[in-house]
Amino acid sequence: MSTRDLAWAVIILTAAGCARATTVETPNLGRPATAAQIAGWDISVGADGAGLPPGSGTAAKGAAVYEQKCQACHGAKGAGQPNDRLVGGHGTLTSAAPVRTIGSYWPYATTVFDYVRRSMPYIQPQSLSDDEVYGVTAYLLNLNGIIGENDEINARTLPKVKMPNQENFIRMYPARGR
Repeated sequence: MSTRDLAWAVIILTAAGCARATTVETPNLGRPATAAQIAGWDISVGADGAGLPPGSGTAAKGAAVYEQKCQACHGAKGAGQPNDRLVGGHGTLTSAAPVRTIGSYWPYATTVFDYVRRSMPYIQPQSLSDDEVYGVTAYLLNLNGIIGENDEINARTLPKVKMPNQENFIRMYPARGR
């Protein structure tokens, strides 16, 4: 066998070995997600409000939803225990023991809506209606002194809410539609 033939043999065998190496074996668990299942989780809301659904709520309406579906984990009026505290913490971020809450840390009110809608209640994520999410968001913003009890939150008003710590974040992408 010539050197040239040997080189070609090595190339062919290497290529064949690489082809086998790219075959991925799986444990054959689960099934591929359908387009409809993916669409059910494709519910992101941008800082500028892009993606907010129709609906509305006030703190007064959200208080009842919070007491029924959130209070067991986040305490009465967002005071915390057994899970995260949602209210207070103003002026603590530069201290030795910062308290990161919606009112002291979060940069955009729309991210409160997005997080509640996507992830809460913990044992039943995405079980709240859009009106319930708007109401709970309004309630939490009200508890933090950011909006009034009867201020209506919806897709038009929520992006306009100015969060106390918003200026301490750097926007890494341009605002859409502005």
